[in-house]
This record gives sequence, structure tokens and C-alpha cells, in this order.
Amino acid sequence: MSFQRNTLRHFDTLSVACFESLAEGEQLTLNLAAEEQMYVRFNNSGVRQSTDVKQARLSLRFQSVGRRIVYTFDSTGEDRQDAATALSLLTRARDEVKHLPEDPFLIPPENQGHSQLHHAGRLPQLEALLGQVTKHTASADFTGLYAGGPQLRAIRNSEGLRHVFSTESFFLDYSLFTVNGSGENKAVKGLYAGTEWEVAGFEQSVRDSLKQLDLLKRDSRELSPGHYRVFFAPAAVEALLSLFSWGGVGYGAWKKGDSALKHLIEGERQLSPLFSLEENFNAGLTPRFNSQGEIAPERLSVIEHGVVRNLLISSRTAREYGVSGNGAESGEGLRSPEMATGELDDAAILASLGTGIYISNLHYLNWSDLVNARITGMTRYACFWVENGEIVSPIRDLRFDESLYRVFGSELESITKTASVLMETDTYSQRALGGSTVPGMLVREFRFTL
Repeated sequence: MSFQRNTLRHFDTLSVACFESLAEGEQLTLNLAAEEQMYVRFNNSGVRQSTDVKQARLSLRFQSVGRRIVYTFDSTGEDRQDAATALSLLTRARDEVKHLPEDPFLIPPENQGHSQLHHAGRLPQLEALLGQVTKHTASADFTGLYAGGPQLRAIRNSEGLRHVFSTESFFLDYSLFTVNGSGENKAVKGLYAGTEWEVAGFEQSVRDSLKQLDLLKRDSRELSPGHYRVFFAPAAVEALLSLFSWGGVGYGAWKKGDSALKHLIEGERQLSPLFSLEENFNAGLTPRFNSQGEIAPERLSVIEHGVVRNLLISSRTAREYGVSGNGAESGEGLRSPEMATGELDDAAILASLGTGIYISNLHYLNWSDLVNARITGMTRYACFWVENGEIVSPIRDLRFDESLYRVFGSELESITKTASVLMETDTYSQRALGGSTVPGMLVREFRFTL
């Protein structure tokens, strides 16, 4: 029996046992997050560690008398043992929930139907993976992490709801290192990910990274603080877009005065008509259902041609403010964002940039002025000084301080015709789901401070 089927059978058996034990007035929601993954760590183009991980985590949300309590435990996979653990936690919940304050915005579980969606993949076997990686990276100092295998998310509640999502995918998150002419350590960041491993696709990813690595071997240029023309590669755009999920497009954050896009939402500021952003679950990177079992629209326009069309509204926020929810998670962040493409050909990126900075990655992003959507952060990995459409040299890292109203607004000049799907690569406690679909973009003027 496959991992998905066996894990789901166990989850259903456990759910039934828990639901049958409930007394009148008690409600229960069970969430499952499970994976069977092959993890391989590479160092200097060789294998440092290889391991298989099979794990499942169960969450029980118990509600009674207007109160809620949540417990989480790791599944053993054994029906009787896990049922005993779950029923013991329910007994504990009945006692502890009485001592909690009543929650005026508590959302009772509802039966919002059934769904089951599986995205099949074609992943490499260990021997093939090792052979291809060591062969194509032998000439470089290659370090990275491969993770691949099935992932499963499921939810059931005592009212009859049942949703299941599973996918088979992989990522190879890697870096290539060198020392340049200035004696500085430099690195190129690469990511090859998807549901079907293709040798040609992996080879192309490595070739592109090796080309950038050769350019990094040149002497670095130190740029003075100031305003520069900039091209942001997709990974850098994804880092900028991630800030929209820090309360920027959440209805609750806006009503509480914590949204960085308050002035945009209220029509006092505007973004570029070139910029559109939506939540697109058709990409299959993450389930449409949230931890309450509520189903989000397949596609939800958030910003259209620079104008806010929809904010993300969780059911709790909806109840608090008397509005309709749209299946957002409690944090009201983007789960599967997609930025619209534009008209800039990839082959014309450097020529269109002319003289300025090519930025491949950013990090350490944070708000420097929340009210005015100002952000700060630093360049990272392969970033280059470009003159007359030609890469001249790598640059030393720069810190920036700029406003999203300029980056995605007044200074946004063009967006690439193509977009990259960048999967989540977090593996804290378990491999994350999700990702972003993002193009590159050209900005007329961007402010660097250090």
C-alpha cells in the first residue's frame, strides 16, 4: 500500500474513534501533515548525508462552551497506540478548556463538503540522482540539499467535513562557491524544483549557475550609496513579494492599523498599472483548504493593474468585522502568490538595463517604516554591475532602504514575459508546502544606503 493511502487510512480510522467519543456540545477538528521524503545533503560535489524520513503529525482542535484548545502529537502509525494518545488528549482537553476565557470570535466547525486532490510526480532514484549531481558539478564547489517525495495534508471534523491534498515533488537547493580576483568569497544560488525530474532541466540549471560563477571570479566593484537602475531576477522579486504577506494584504491587519499597504487600500497611494498579483491555487503547490477546512477560490485577484481588488479574509476576521471570508488562513498571508508577467524578453534584460545593477537574490528583508511601506534589506549571492548592457563585475553587498510604492509603483519600468515557479525550501521539523510564481522586473531607480 502506498504511503499516501496507508497514512490516510490510519487518519480516517483515528478520526472515527475520536468523533465517536465526543459528548453533546463538543466539536473536534483533526489536521494531518505527513511526508515520506528522501533527503540528501551535498558538500563539495560529494554526498555528505543521505536519509529517508517518514513522519506524520496530527493536530486536534477541541471546541466546547465557546472555548477552544489545540494539541499536536507525532503519529506512530499504529492505530491502537495513536487512538489511545488522541483519546487521552481529548480527556485532558475537556478539563482544561473549562479554565479558558470564552472566545467571542470562535468559529464553530462546519461541514463544507469533501474533496481529494493528488498531484503525481516522477522523481529520481537515489543512485541516478547522485550520479547526475556529481557528474555535472564536479568542476565546482557545489553544496546543496535535495528533498523529494510525497507530501500529504488532510482535515476532518466532527460535522462531516473531509478534505485531502497530496503531491509528489522535489527541490534541489544549492550554491556554487568561488574566490574572486579581490580575494573575496563569492557564491551563486541555484534552485531546481518541480514534480518531474528531468536531466536536461537539471543540466541547464547548473550551466546557468556556472556561467554566473565565472563572472563572479572577476574583481569586485564597490558602489557608493545612491540611486541606481536595477533589474531584479525572480528570486529577488519573490523576496520582495513575501513582504505583502506580513500583514500587507490581510483584512484584519488593515482594520487594526497594522497593514503596510494602508494608504494603497484606502486609495491614497497607488502602484504601477503594470503590477498585478493574485492567489493561484491551480499551480498545485499547496491545498486550497486552510486549517479550518475552508476552501479558498481557485484564483483570487489581490492587486489588479496597481489597484487593490481583494484582501485576504480569514473566517475569524470575517466574524469580528462582519464581512465575508474568502478562505484565507488565520495569518491572512499569501499561500500561492502569482505575479503577472509583462513584455520584457529574457534575451533583452541586460540591454534594457543598460547601466545599473543586476540583482539575483536579496535577504534580511524587514520593514524600516511600516506606515509608508518602506523596506530594508541586502543584496546577496550573484549580483553584478552592468555597463552598456554588459556585465562588468560582481559588486560588494549593498544595503537598501526603499518603498514598495516606488518598487512596484512609480519606478517599475517593465516585467519579463516569463515567470519562474519557486517552491518553498523550508525543512524545519518537516518539509514545507507552497511556493510562488514570479517574473523578473526592471526598476528605473532604487535607493541603496550602505
